[in-house]
Amino acid sequence: MSQHAMWMSFRSLTQDQSVKDQKLKPGTVKRIAYYALPYKNSLILFLITVVIDALLVVSTPLLLRKLIDEGVVPGDCNLVTRLALLVGLIALGDALVSMIGRWFSARIGEGLIFDLRTQVFTHIQKQSIAFFTRTQTGALISRINSDVIGAQQAFTTTLSGVISNLLSLTLVIGTMLILSWQITIVALLLLPAFLFPTKWVGRKLQKLTRDSFNLNAEMSATMTERFNVSGALLVSLYGNLSKENSYFSTRARKVADIGITIALLNRIFFIALTSIAAVATAFAYGVGGHLTINKEITLGTLLAITALLARLYGPLTALSNVRVDVMTALVSFERVFEVLDLTPMVRDKENAKTIADGPLSIQFADVRFSYPRAEEISLASLEAVAKPETIQSGEILKGISFDVPSGTMTALVGSSGAGKTTISALLPRLYDVTSGSISICGEDIRELTIESLRQSIGIVTQDAHMFHDTIAANLLYAKADATDLEMESACKAAQIWELISSLPNGFDTVVGERGHRLSGGEKQRLAIARLLLKAPRIVILDEATAHLDSENEALVQEALSTALKERTSIVIAHRLSTVRAANQILVLDEGQIKERGSHDELIALNGIYADLYQRQSFAG
Repeated sequence: MSQHAMWMSFRSLTQDQSVKDQKLKPGTVKRIAYYALPYKNSLILFLITVVIDALLVVSTPLLLRKLIDEGVVPGDCNLVTRLALLVGLIALGDALVSMIGRWFSARIGEGLIFDLRTQVFTHIQKQSIAFFTRTQTGALISRINSDVIGAQQAFTTTLSGVISNLLSLTLVIGTMLILSWQITIVALLLLPAFLFPTKWVGRKLQKLTRDSFNLNAEMSATMTERFNVSGALLVSLYGNLSKENSYFSTRARKVADIGITIALLNRIFFIALTSIAAVATAFAYGVGGHLTINKEITLGTLLAITALLARLYGPLTALSNVRVDVMTALVSFERVFEVLDLTPMVRDKENAKTIADGPLSIQFADVRFSYPRAEEISLASLEAVAKPETIQSGEILKGISFDVPSGTMTALVGSSGAGKTTISALLPRLYDVTSGSISICGEDIRELTIESLRQSIGIVTQDAHMFHDTIAANLLYAKADATDLEMESACKAAQIWELISSLPNGFDTVVGERGHRLSGGEKQRLAIARLLLKAPRIVILDEATAHLDSENEALVQEALSTALKERTSIVIAHRLSTVRAANQILVLDEGQIKERGSHDELIALNGIYADLYQRQSFAG
């Protein structure tokens, strides 16, 4: 048996056996077939190459039989030459067919990977923010990478393997029975001895491979958490390096030990299979030799049977585990479908409208909101800790109503957990309200397209996110076709141009992961420049100056005054001094508006706002 055939048999038997007991959802196979339709012609041609390759498996031994019996034994040199050339041509033809089959296989496989990956990526990006708050990033990446690759093997490795092995096995056993049923029976009786070491090693390797994957996943999680800037800072300031190293090295040592054991088992497997194949061949020569001496079969027949014998055990071993191979591929498809079938919580209605042109006003009418339950937004298999939550969040907003006229500023103030950030998340439909409505210019935002709604809104949070890319790339994310002059103008208005122009690489300066190469104030001003480049008609500021020193706060406030000019804005602030100029201030407490009015009106009211303001002034 060839090394490749042994390896394919080995790979098949070392896969997770538990997969064969899984139940597929109805319609899964039909849905999988739908993905094959674009590749129907390529798939047919690929399977033709598989069939040709299987037919060539038995043709060479039969030609060798003829070469010996009708050429070598009678001394017919011409026939020997012709048949030898024919065997050589068949070998070259087999190589060509194999290359063509590999090309079709790659074309189908890579095409399916592209289709599935792009579909999953696009679908995941449509999910609500709630989905990402619960989902483990690594699990999502696994669906896009590992499961998609496992799925494409259904049409390449698994399908071709099943057809090729079935056809090869049928032809080989049929041919061997015709040539000599006695040797064929002996060869088949040795099959259990052939399967035993494979099954035994397979069971051992299943556990070792599973342990290795788990340990590697732990190490990957550790490295992901510690190799980003925030994690590295935490380890540097609070961590115990010897404990960190011990934790990692312990797992790395276990992985290394498992690797050594797996390597040893691999060698045992191949030695056992090679030895048993050699024993089977010896039996064939022994039985066949006696039959040849007794003139029951010819010498050519004996050589043909021993050649066919080498092609017998590989397909038999692989087919003994065919259910696991098929189910592994189907389950991978089902795991991909599981993600594709997860309906986004926030989505466009049919015939949704685009947002109106011109200045925009905002209306909140009796808005109530509770955060969705886990089963409504995610999949247990995508969560790091998939445990049911016995206590739900409860109602966060309780009948919120207010208007923001176009071109005016409304400030939201109150203690942490009062519902301010939730209001800012509902306006761009990061979540949908539980009841009540939010309207823009009298049009319920659920009747508007999400794209046009979010294009009209710009947000700056207290920790503005930056991609690990250049300043220009982070700015262009807001407006892909912005010119250098437009970016420069936005940066000047955001009070950040002086810094950028002083950098050796200017706009081509890389900001680092999450923008950690910039200070807090610089990152905030760059975020404001990005907002100005987008030029939204509605601006939401969520604690944009909360963690800045007085010098940076002054610069950011100056930039914000430009950003808010003639725009409808909602500003969330803990520092009440930053919202004194707001047209109206809403004081929230426990999900309700307790007070509303201008700064002077609220001070005169001598309520919650006045108390907060006096305490901040006293602290100042």
